[in-house]
Amino acid sequence: MSALPAALLPADAREELSRWDPHPAPGEVEVLARPGSAPARIVVVGIGDGSGSELRAAGAALARSATGARLTVAIEGSSALLEGIALGSYRFDRKSSQSRGSTPQLREVRLLGIGEEALRRGQAVSAAVLWARDLTNTPAMLKTPDWLARQAVDVLTPLGVDVEARDVEWLAANRFGGVLAVGAGSDAPPRFIEARWRPRRASGHVVLVGKGITFDTGGLNIKPGSNMRLMHTDMAGGAAALGALRIAAELALPTAVTVLVPAAQNSVSGSAMRPSDVIRHYGGRTSEVLNTDAEGRLVLADALAYAAARLKPDVMIDIATLTGAAKVALGLRTGGLFTDDDDLARALADAGAAVDEPLWRLPLLQEYAPLIESDVADGNNAAGNPGATTAALFLRPFTGGLPWAHLDIAGPGRSPDESGFLTQGATGFGVRLLWQWLSARVGP
Repeated sequence: MSALPAALLPADAREELSRWDPHPAPGEVEVLARPGSAPARIVVVGIGDGSGSELRAAGAALARSATGARLTVAIEGSSALLEGIALGSYRFDRKSSQSRGSTPQLREVRLLGIGEEALRRGQAVSAAVLWARDLTNTPAMLKTPDWLARQAVDVLTPLGVDVEARDVEWLAANRFGGVLAVGAGSDAPPRFIEARWRPRRASGHVVLVGKGITFDTGGLNIKPGSNMRLMHTDMAGGAAALGALRIAAELALPTAVTVLVPAAQNSVSGSAMRPSDVIRHYGGRTSEVLNTDAEGRLVLADALAYAAARLKPDVMIDIATLTGAAKVALGLRTGGLFTDDDDLARALADAGAAVDEPLWRLPLLQEYAPLIESDVADGNNAAGNPGATTAALFLRPFTGGLPWAHLDIAGPGRSPDESGFLTQGATGFGVRLLWQWLSARVGP
């Protein structure tokens, strides 16, 4: 199938295309150059079986093949191809204008043949993923916890989302010991972002918790330099949760959704938390700090406990770039899924498969629970291997027994290179997955 159906081409171009008879493989493009003619180039892209996955790959390939600033595309009712074009053409850089090169980037796409609803859905989903990528890719010299909170306020409030950015005084008054401990070593104080979507006649209430570590040095258990270079992206889970909420608001999802992002910088200073510290989380449970570089679970614990006690949702999902162990087990394209709820596991896995953000369920086995015990506290934050499982087990006591799933996206939250509709850097993994899951709960 051509990206621009022959019926929409000028007569001379239709005749030329019929003689050419291209047959590109799925996700590949063939280009017919027509100097001095309109259109000057005809791009034919293979879409394989026409599934959402193939259409997204085709859209990304099409976007990357466009060396001009404008592109005319007939989508024929599919939002998946639009998503691929938008995500595949994404670039994040802070280059000066002198070093950008001479090839103009894709700046305008004219859409032909797409229905209004598909266009609206595709635009909302793509914009949210690109926003999440931008938030995640922004350097930490700009991205303090307060900056992240202000971005949430500025983008979500006009969509009808109520956003509060709680400060250190509020965190101390409400005894958010995990967030305060992790942020204690930084001169950029922590924040607790609570964003609420409350449609009229809402059916159900979901809480999404996203890790918001805006930079992670590892604390006093400092990371090697090579491991620290990408740690401005350690809030990818928070960005994914906020992105999913943005889609819910733009498309008026008839379900109440609350996003909680505990945001902090894990830094090194005289006031930083130390190994052997015992911190008291929201709700009273205590944790012994064995490793200051296992900080993500400390801030997530506060948020989960707060959600369970104060918000009492139907279900909670947390999403975080949490453990290197998940990346070792599953690689860079698949997220880890932990839950005791089989129905929730199936629903999340199905949602991920539908949007090319795969999850693989990992064991949340009680036999490993003794590893998180402590002689001086209710638990410890670095129980050791199996690392991804013990991190999930650390979080479980904070969920209040509510339906809950933990998504570890340490691998797929970032991409080392360009692949399919992914570009180098932050991927926005989780935005479309969570949206797909949320919309599936509502039904057709």
